[in-house]
Amino acid sequence: MSARSVSRDDPISGLVVDEHPDPRPVGDWTTVKVRAASLNHHDIWTLRGVGIDKERLPIVLGCDAAGVDEDGNEVIVHSVIASDDWVGDDTLDPRRSLLSEVHDGTLAELVAVPRRNLVSKPAALSFEEAACLPTAWLTAYRMLFTKSGVKPGGTVLVQGAGGGVASALTILGGATGYRVWVTSRSEKKRARAMELGADKAFEPGARLPERVDAVLETVGEATWSHSLKSLRPGGTLVVCGATSGSDPPAELARVFFLQLHIVGSTMGSRDELAALARLCEMTGVRPPIDRVLPLAQAREGFEAMISGDLFGKVVMKTS
Repeated sequence: MSARSVSRDDPISGLVVDEHPDPRPVGDWTTVKVRAASLNHHDIWTLRGVGIDKERLPIVLGCDAAGVDEDGNEVIVHSVIASDDWVGDDTLDPRRSLLSEVHDGTLAELVAVPRRNLVSKPAALSFEEAACLPTAWLTAYRMLFTKSGVKPGGTVLVQGAGGGVASALTILGGATGYRVWVTSRSEKKRARAMELGADKAFEPGARLPERVDAVLETVGEATWSHSLKSLRPGGTLVVCGATSGSDPPAELARVFFLQLHIVGSTMGSRDELAALARLCEMTGVRPPIDRVLPLAQAREGFEAMISGDLFGKVVMKTS
């Protein structure tokens, strides 16, 4: 499944199902037979021409996958590709990329990745479930457990319930002892968030019963002021995205007077992906899946993502 061309207004027009030669890994790279791959909004952005050089087209889409490596091991693919000489957290490498940006992605029967990017898949997780973890769920894991500084029992506010990262935050927080509050414009999505483990759900901008220990922010400009106002003194705002805009008012007086922490967060490390997989295994937590489709029907999944007509991940099966 490739991006053959890009179009800001009609991204689906560049989506094609075609034949590609099998990847030939060199050095410390290997191949994985993909059993399942999940879609992300990153794939839509690629089709819109964001973050991709036209010279790299056509390119196989897809960041997330689970499958079987060359030795027959069931694995999850960590999609952050660091430089060959990079040591440490791959997400801090200034030359890093994601699968489907420089190298062909996971919406294929076979994908080539560095050996260090493979994480053992717990037997308790299906390939479809495991394929949902490496992007949205890993981002949520890092935001909550690594960046927020809040321990179980604390209160966190998740802005924009219903999105992939927000839903993962709600489920993970609810399953591990956090008090999770959420916001959404949609009454249906607020109700769904309560089913997933949220303690309370509010309309955007609502006055909260009390200030929270951390706000987990994916929306950006539209919710930024409310996020800052919702924090207790010394609280933390963890931001991983800005779907509504990336130029919010700074409100610096509030930040320094209340000694607030604003922390950026991107994806997660290979070790965090392994820890997330073990957490799912031990707690019974599973990513909600909206639909599972064969690669030949990928267009249906992309259309559902663009329209917002889903709740949970879209997963593609290769066989």
